[in-house]
Amino acid sequence: MSNPTKPQAVALVTGSGRNIGREIALGLAATGVAIAVNVRSSAAEGQAVVDEIIAAGGQALLCVADVTDQAAVAAMVVSIKARWGRLDILVNNAAIRREAPLDAISARDWRDTLSVILDGAFFCTQAALPLLRASDRAAVINIGGMTSHTGAPERVHVVTAKAGLGGLTRALAHDLSPEGITVNCVSPGMVDTQRATSSSTAAPKHHAKHHPLLGRRGTAAEIAASVVWLAGPSARFITGQTLHVNGGTYLSV
Repeated sequence: MSNPTKPQAVALVTGSGRNIGREIALGLAATGVAIAVNVRSSAAEGQAVVDEIIAAGGQALLCVADVTDQAAVAAMVVSIKARWGRLDILVNNAAIRREAPLDAISARDWRDTLSVILDGAFFCTQAALPLLRASDRAAVINIGGMTSHTGAPERVHVVTAKAGLGGLTRALAHDLSPEGITVNCVSPGMVDTQRATSSSTAAPKHHAKHHPLLGRRGTAAEIAASVVWLAGPSARFITGQTLHVNGGTYLSV
């Protein structure tokens, strides 16, 4: 059983069964935020994150839902409202990051990548809007990527979708700022994560030629720390921005 006390805030983190999404969920939970852990199909991974949060004294709910399915997203938000009656933070992290030569990318590959990254962020933000409007600390944080600014080989679908998140961030900031809802983007680069999964290929080719100025790759926890800050009280005057977290790799490209 999770802690029955009323949480100070509630967050939905999409794609939070592993890697950066998992660390974002754990990082927010460590600050007292209740977490809706979303996965598309890897329920066991999602439940492991939920169990870890609960074991540490936090509150968490597993939400198995495909963010490209508008009805499933709506049902997920309903379940969050039924559990906690509120939603204060939305982190649009779910993504597909496969690589392939341009002439080998099928229409299905293109559509699937853009759908998870862009449609998913749009559907989740739209569905969460009524609850976000009721919050006095509402924040939407999109997880972008360094290559959406630099480009990268064999990632035209991923780069395009992540670049679209930057535009979505700025557009939503205009639409939602009158209601006190902040919208920002965290753009990670050169992070050690689990790869060769159903949603990503092995080590990206651009990793071989890019080198962080700090001399090491980042960790998922360091990306999560930036998200936690943007979702917290110290960042209430920041909106429409992209925060680059890449150890200076962007400068060395």
